[in-house]
Amino acid sequence: MNTRTGALIFLSLLLVAATGSGSDAAGGNVAKGKVLYSNICIRCHGIDGKGDVPMKFNPPVADLSAPAAQSKLDGTLMKAIHDGRKDTAMGAWKFVLSDEEIRDVTAYVRVLGSAASRKLP
Repeated sequence: MNTRTGALIFLSLLLVAATGSGSDAAGGNVAKGKVLYSNICIRCHGIDGKGDVPMKFNPPVADLSAPAAQSKLDGTLMKAIHDGRKDTAMGAWKFVLSDEEIRDVTAYVRVLGSAASRKLP
């Protein structure tokens, strides 16, 4: 993929994020996102998205329920899923997941953040 194509995909993801509703981040389907998360993401990010799994990575896996992840724009999260993250274990999922599925996973990641904020100390 050339730089121009990558930039167009990123801008498209940002546009989708900007037009999505608050209840389902980026216009994704939370239920479908949960299924995808359970089949793919759970291995590294864990059940609650905290990254507390037996496998250890350097740098550590992102805690998807933490404010650091939850404060990111939907487009930023979708881009990280789509393209992966440089110098981390997070690979690109663009070859496995469709853009719609990436939106669904992003919608479910937002649920992980809201669940964490409801837990009492």
